[in-house]
Order: sequence, then structure tokens, then C-alpha cells
Amino acid sequence: METRPLPPQTARTAQAAGPPGSARVRAIRGAVLDIDCAGQPLPALCDVLAVALDGGGEVLAEVQAHLDRGSVRAIALQSTSGMRRGAAVRLGGGPLRVPVGQAVLGRLLDVTGTPRDGGPALPAGTPLRPLHRAAPPLAAQAPGTEIFRTGVKILDLLTPIAQGGKAAMFGGAGVGKTVLVMELIHAMAERYQGISVFAGVGERSREGHEMLLDMRGSGVLGRTVLVYGQMNEPPGARWRVPLTAVAAAEFFRDERRQDVLLLMDNVFRFVQAGAEVSGLLGRLPSRVGYQPTLASEVAALHERITATRDAAITAIEAVYVPADDFTDPAVTAIGSHVDSMIVLSRAMAAEGMYPAVDPIASSSVLLDPLLLGDDHVATANAVRQAIEHYRELQDVIALLGVEELGAQDRRVVARARRLQRFLTQPFTVTENFTGVAGRSVAVADTLAGCRAILDGECDDWQEQSLYMIGTLDEAREREQQARQGGTP
Repeated sequence: METRPLPPQTARTAQAAGPPGSARVRAIRGAVLDIDCAGQPLPALCDVLAVALDGGGEVLAEVQAHLDRGSVRAIALQSTSGMRRGAAVRLGGGPLRVPVGQAVLGRLLDVTGTPRDGGPALPAGTPLRPLHRAAPPLAAQAPGTEIFRTGVKILDLLTPIAQGGKAAMFGGAGVGKTVLVMELIHAMAERYQGISVFAGVGERSREGHEMLLDMRGSGVLGRTVLVYGQMNEPPGARWRVPLTAVAAAEFFRDERRQDVLLLMDNVFRFVQAGAEVSGLLGRLPSRVGYQPTLASEVAALHERITATRDAAITAIEAVYVPADDFTDPAVTAIGSHVDSMIVLSRAMAAEGMYPAVDPIASSSVLLDPLLLGDDHVATANAVRQAIEHYRELQDVIALLGVEELGAQDRRVVARARRLQRFLTQPFTVTENFTGVAGRSVAVADTLAGCRAILDGECDDWQEQSLYMIGTLDEAREREQQARQGGTP
């Protein structure tokens, strides 16, 4: 395997302590390295080390434990292929520092901040920021009360997202998490003209290429930073990729006073990589085999994602739910830090209801009359009530048929089915696959359409007229065309 040389901005980090000393690699067990410091002061936890390879180049590792007075244990952030016992180690001068700022916009970086998009090297004067940093003090934080308008009907209606808040999309494999994340990147670029930082944690190379090409084609790449830790990289790299992305986002928030949209796909793989690292370090596993430090690792990441008085980082995270088990410790740990929980339903995806957001299981602390107004909250609650009543009757309908229901129940079922279809929506990022142009819908139009369906204005419409549309006016045109086509 080819070993890439240490990038200039990272080399300065590793060489901060001066020329190579007598520190040596004592043992190599996969990504775990035992380093004999041979009388030199022990580096602090989370400091970076650089291990020399025989063929040239260096591998970065992060200190995770002090074994005794003269040795430490580290986790490699890059492949250890070609490394040998006795290799020289350069002790670092602090945590890994990664490039940030204007120079990284439009670039695809790895965990160390090295460009991996085939483009030129970053300029020599690119600012560097440490990977590990304390969260802003509570006095400097500002609560996020301004709503981030996504243009996605079901999100704006039932699970509003705050600027400076955190939202997570929970779902199993193949229910549409990544597509929804990509659509929100488009919403940020078109509506807010803001900066986006995307962290691909444990991504497949196919997904990375697709997102890079889509962003180049749509013209939003110039305002986006892509940070990837691929699935085939060591667990240390996948474990630290979110922190690299957060460091880039913090620079724009704190130094440039710019609002940032931070997207992470997939945060479960961050937890998974942490569990791998914990096992490699010999720690006893906790519940369901997860690392004993699960809660503190998730908290350390999320507490840095917040709003200050000048600017905000708004986080939208995709979270894989293993075996669709929402009681999984990783899922509950992540869910405790977010303001909006967007639950994706496999049953709705099977019915073709995209985005497959479950209107009952999803929730948001921002669905409050003081923030959104009485009309919005009342409409959202009425929509939820109608769909919940329909679900309660589904077993009866399956056994006896809808004709056996009372008149009131039949009316509720018909309106709930129309609401479900009205809340579907074609996305911009899926135009190439579906041939249907994407729609972005204002909140006022979403509320007006839901109220019209709840009030019975659409009771005699075909359900198909409301499926995969934007506003209710589009459904009205469809219905008129259908009736004209059906007349002799």
C-alpha cells in the first residue's frame, strides 16, 4: 500500500517538539501502538505523535493512555501498513491541528486536514486549529430561537429546527437519511447563502464520489467543506473525523461570525469507531458491548455545537438505528442531546411516502406557540391527531374493511390518508433519478394546505392528486386535469 507523505500543515504539528529524539515504537497491534519515550517527558493524553516509516513518510497517532513512567499507548489515525517495531517516533507539541478557513471551502479533506480531492495543496498560510477544544462557556452561548426553514413540508410543520440547535434523523438502513441530508445542504445554500460543513463518518467511497459530483454540479461546493473518514480507514480516523469538521465549523462561527450548517452522516459510525478503539485499548465493554465512555464521548462532541451571540452552528445528523431498535444505547445517548428528533419509518418508505418521516414518533422542543404561534402548533397537533387516529383503526380496516367504520371514522381516515400524501415531496437531489423537479415549500403554504385538508376542502379529491407535490395549488391543478381527462 502506498504511504502518502505527511502534509506540510500536519508536519508542523508533529515537529513542534523539535527533531526526532530517542522515542521508539515498542509494540504494534493493528492500530494500537505502544511507544517507549526513553526518558523524555510523557506527552499528554490526546497529543499527536508521528511515527517514521522505512520507505519515507510518517503515520500520525494520538495518545490514549499512559502505561507507566516511560511509555504511552496511542491509536493510529492512519494505516500502520509498513510500520515496524523500533521505528523512530517524534513526540508532538499538543493535539492535532487541522487547516480551517477560506482555503478549505470547496475541498475534500481527511481527518488530518489533507486534501483528498486531487486538487492543489493548501496554501502555506492556512490557519490551523486544534482538534480538541473546550465548548464555549455557558455565559457566551445564546439559545437558538430563530427557526431554520428547510422548505421540506413535514419537517417545517412537525419537527422545526432552530438555528444554533441540533436535529437528528434516526432510521435504519435504506430509509432515506442521506438523501434528506443532501436536500438540507441545498436548502442551506439556496435560502441562507451560508457555510456548510459535511462530515462523512465511515462513508463508502461511492457515497463520497456521488456527493462531490452532485455538489460540483449544483454549484454549492464553493461554500462547503467536506471532511471524510472512509469505511476502510482505521477506527481512530473514523473516530476523530467529526472533531475535524467541528473545528472547521467553529472557525467560521468564532472568527468570521458566520452561521454554519454542520451535517454529519453517520453519527452512529462515530460511536461504532469509539467502541472499536475502546476494545483495542482493552477497556471492558458496557451495555450491549458499547464503550464505557459512550456518554462522555457523545457529550464532548455535541456540547461544542452551539450558538454564540454572534453566530451559530446548526447541526443536522443522520443516525443509523441498528436493527430498527430505538432503545439501543447509542441511539438514546445521541437523542438526549438534540432538540429535534426526526424518525424515519421503514413502513412509510415501503409505501412510497418520501420523505419517510414518521409524524407520530418525530418530535421537537421548538413546537411551541411562543416560538411558532398558536396557528402553527394547532395545525401540527391536528395533523398528528388525525394520522394517529387512522393508525389506531388500521387493524380494523385490515380485518373488516373501511366500509364497516362509522361515518366520522371514515371521514378521519380519508383526511389522514390525504394528509400523508400531501406531506410527501419531490427533492432536488433526486431529480436525476425520478425525473420530477424538486419542490421547496414555504411554511405558510404548508399550513394552508394542511388546514384545507383538515377542513374537508379536499374530501372529494383523488388521493393521487396530493402525492409528491409542493403546494395545494399544484394538487388542485392535478385534480382539475384528472376530472377533465375523465369527462367524455
